[in-house]
Amino acid sequence: MMDEIDKKILKRLQQNARVTISVLSQEISLSMPAISERLKKLEASGVIKQYTALLDPSLIKKEMTALIFLGFDRPSNGDMFREKVAEEADIKECFYITGDYDYVLKVVTENTQSLEALLSRIKENPGMIKTETIIVLSTIVDKLAVTID
Repeated sequence: MMDEIDKKILKRLQQNARVTISVLSQEISLSMPAISERLKKLEASGVIKQYTALLDPSLIKKEMTALIFLGFDRPSNGDMFREKVAEEADIKECFYITGDYDYVLKVVTENTQSLEALLSRIKENPGMIKTETIIVLSTIVDKLAVTID
C-alpha cells in the first residue's frame, strides 16, 4: 500500500529518474535513509520496474514510427508470435487487443526499408491472416509517466 510520500517520490522519479536521494530528501522533507528505504520497497514490490534513459529517436537515426495491426487465424498462432516479438529491437510496444485485429505493435525504425524488412519477418509467423500498417506523421502527445493520484 502506497502512501502520499511514496506517491511524491514516484512522481518525482518519473520527471527525472536520476534525481539524487539527497534532493528527494530535501524536496519531500524526509531523511535520506527513509527515502532510500522507501525506494528499496518500491523496487522490491515491482512498482518501480526499472530506471532508464529516454532517447530522441530522430537523433539516433530512428526517423520512422509506425503502428502495425496483426490478425491471426487462431489464438495458438498468436502465442507463438508473442515469443518472437520480443526478439525484434525496433518493436517498442506490443498490445493484445480487442476488435478486428489481435495485436498492435508500435515500431520505431530507421526508414521504409527497415520497416519493410521487419514486416517481412513478422508476416512469416504461422497463421497470420492480415496486417495493416499506419505510418505516424507526427507525435502530438507522448506521455511516458503514469498518473499517480
